[in-house]
Amino acid sequence: MNSSRESLNIEKELMLTAHIDYNKVSIQYNPSVACLYEDALLYEHGSAITSTGALAAFSGEKTGRSPKDKRIVNNPESCEKVWWGPMSHSVWLINRERAIDYLNTQKRIYVFDGYAGADERYRIKVRVISSRAYHCLFMRNMLICPSNNDNCSQKPDFVIYNAGSFPANRYTVGMTSRTSVAINLEDREMIILGTEYAGEMKKGVLTFMFYLQPVLYNVLTLHSSANEGKNGDVSLFFGLSGTGKTTLSADPERYLIGDDEHCWSDTGVFNIEGGCYAKCIDLSREKEPEIFDAIRFGAILENVIFDPVTRVVDYKNISITENTRCAYPIEYISNAKIPSLTDKHPKNIILLTCDANAILPPVSKLTSDQVIYNFISGYTSKMTGTEDGVTEPQPAFSACYGEPFLVLHPIEYAVMLSEKMKKHNSDAWLINTGWIGQSFSKGGKRCPLKYTRTILDAIHSGELAKAEYQTFPVFNFQIPKYIEGIPSEILNPLEGWSGTKEEFHKNLHKLANLFIENFKKYADMATQNILDAGPVIQ
Repeated sequence: MNSSRESLNIEKELMLTAHIDYNKVSIQYNPSVACLYEDALLYEHGSAITSTGALAAFSGEKTGRSPKDKRIVNNPESCEKVWWGPMSHSVWLINRERAIDYLNTQKRIYVFDGYAGADERYRIKVRVISSRAYHCLFMRNMLICPSNNDNCSQKPDFVIYNAGSFPANRYTVGMTSRTSVAINLEDREMIILGTEYAGEMKKGVLTFMFYLQPVLYNVLTLHSSANEGKNGDVSLFFGLSGTGKTTLSADPERYLIGDDEHCWSDTGVFNIEGGCYAKCIDLSREKEPEIFDAIRFGAILENVIFDPVTRVVDYKNISITENTRCAYPIEYISNAKIPSLTDKHPKNIILLTCDANAILPPVSKLTSDQVIYNFISGYTSKMTGTEDGVTEPQPAFSACYGEPFLVLHPIEYAVMLSEKMKKHNSDAWLINTGWIGQSFSKGGKRCPLKYTRTILDAIHSGELAKAEYQTFPVFNFQIPKYIEGIPSEILNPLEGWSGTKEEFHKNLHKLANLFIENFKKYADMATQNILDAGPVIQ
């Protein structure tokens, strides 16, 4: 626990800024992991210690993010920059008061002060105020914990009020449900109502960084993972939930910088977070040893099923949700790079997609214009469980592989990425971790992880850049003719297609049309070169 003087300062500050009455509410400031375990076990239904020492927690009705309920307050200072989801200032004040009123009714609340941004030149102080020990421990893992010498209790740069156990008022103007996730960029605050899913908090920090870093510091914020080879070559992995960002960046032969959120500055790449948030469905030590071994004391397992006697987790059991997750400090990964930053610039930009149609090749080399077109498109098949209500894969486009978190127009991020890639001579690749042979709906199988890892090894060794290529039709991607250890029918989807060629080309054109239709909303701000880099149907 922190000193009584520091706790008293926090109590007075919360009374001043949010009218939280510390005479009625016990404020637990920056509590230890052990204290949070104790409170979760005492006060929160569904909490338990699993056989490996991780804390199991239940997120309630919502087991995924609620992007349709996310809003940014329409303030005059930022209204011309914000790209989506406005909320009036009056509705914001109603929601803020509702959240604080709820927190004031609790016997205890938790306040955690940490940092976002491993590079001290760009980091911000983040304060999380919540009513659940589970939420406090989650953000203790996901933010960068202050050292004993840090005075992190000073005024924060961003504050999250998590009153997720209490619903929003559905009859307030602009509300679409009893859930509301709202961010006020000028006040630097976030309010959560009607969802206890912890992932909303970490993505709220990312959203704020998507605004703050480009606007104030000309630093590119990215929804990506990153790792670094022993020779200093850095790779960025872009992808939506379920595409393999976390799994593929956790490579035993490379140093993990981070698994989900990064910034690319003039001096290198740095992690926004201090932890990892991995999917646990079908997790095993054989397939993902780094993640499996990170699930120990201090880690949080969300919505998993475990044996009530042995407390051994059944990672195949998805009776609560397919979006089972684990949050753990990045130092739990044995080959993590601490601190999580590098002064090297990315050698390889890797766009990950999970194509449930089994159309896109497992790896394609992209031109500089193709990478921008596909970065803006952000195509994948939305995987089950990652968002509320998604029960089977659906084709989806998410600009910059992070549309729900963007604040500026996607073209602005794409231009920054293009400039950095050209300056640092980065190579670009599209990797499909989805289905092969046939679509998901017709019994196809997902591309084996061992093949994807072999592809990545060939990229990182430089072997794939020297390979002989052929042109993949319609999308005009360059696909390798040969990679040692991978059958040719895997590399070329047409060769491995179990149906007729006519059926494949029909589905190919159907997918291409989805790309073309989606990109129309960006066409007025895109250059002709970028437009020409999209699929072409003769």
